[in-house]
This record gives sequence, C-alpha cells and structure tokens, in this order.
Amino acid sequence: MDSFNEALQVMAYLFGKDYQFALATSKNNTPSVRFVDTFYQDQTFYLVTNRNSQKVQEILVNPKVALTNRLYRFSGEAEVLGHPKDPNLSDLRATLSTVFSDWYFEHNDEEDPNMCYVKIKLVQGFFYHDKVGYKVNFMDKTVENIPFDFDIVPMS
Repeated sequence: MDSFNEALQVMAYLFGKDYQFALATSKNNTPSVRFVDTFYQDQTFYLVTNRNSQKVQEILVNPKVALTNRLYRFSGEAEVLGHPKDPNLSDLRATLSTVFSDWYFEHNDEEDPNMCYVKIKLVQGFFYHDKVGYKVNFMDKTVENIPFDFDIVPMS
C-alpha cells in the first residue's frame, strides 16, 4: 500500500468517530478558537452547528480554517453545506446523527432553520500513530512518514 492511502486509513482509525478539535477561524485577521466535535471521512472533517454561530459567520467570510488537538494539526477550506433535513444531505445526516448519537438530538433542534452542517476539506496536516508521524499534503496526495514518539512530559 502506498504511504498516502496508509495515512488515510490511519486517519479513518483515529478520527472516524466523534473527535474533538480546536477549530480556528478568523475575522479581520483576528483569530478565534473553540472546541468542536468532528467526524472524519474521505479527506474531510464534518461538524454540526448553527448558521448564526460566530464560527459560521467567520467561515462565510473566510473559509480558511485550522484544526488542532494534542499534536495533531490540519488546515483546510470550510464550506457550509446546509440544513440536515435537506434531501441532498440525507446520507450525511444519517451518518452524523449516528456518530454523534450521544448528543446529536439532545443538543440540536432540527426544526431550527439555522441548524447546519459544515465540511472542512483538508489541505494539509500532521498526525501520528504507532510511532509514525504523517505529514500530509492532501492536495498533492503526498505524505512524508517520519519517526515520531509522543514523549512530551507535562511540567508542574
């Protein structure tokens, strides 16, 4: 298997579930960061939110975003897909409502016309698994594998 496909399989293993990232957006060159629940599939992260949220308002002006948690980091282009009840999003709705089943219906009101899905198409990223670091360029479909041992020790 080539390194790029191997990296995609590791990503599906690590992030193909409810996974929290800090999402960075910006407005007028001022960054804004908040934690969001994401789901990874096919070189894309998805999240559930509200069209009136600050993050969506910033994405509508500047779709360039970043995600980070631990030493994982990604950059990408975000797009507001629309309301979960849009017939074109029915497959995604089925997936996200299952992946986020612990909280999806408790914390989201699908009767709210401002509820929406956001997708983040990945441009580049770094993640690691089993002592291998993956530095990925999703646009070129290239990856650099490097030895990587997560050995950061918190200082007291």
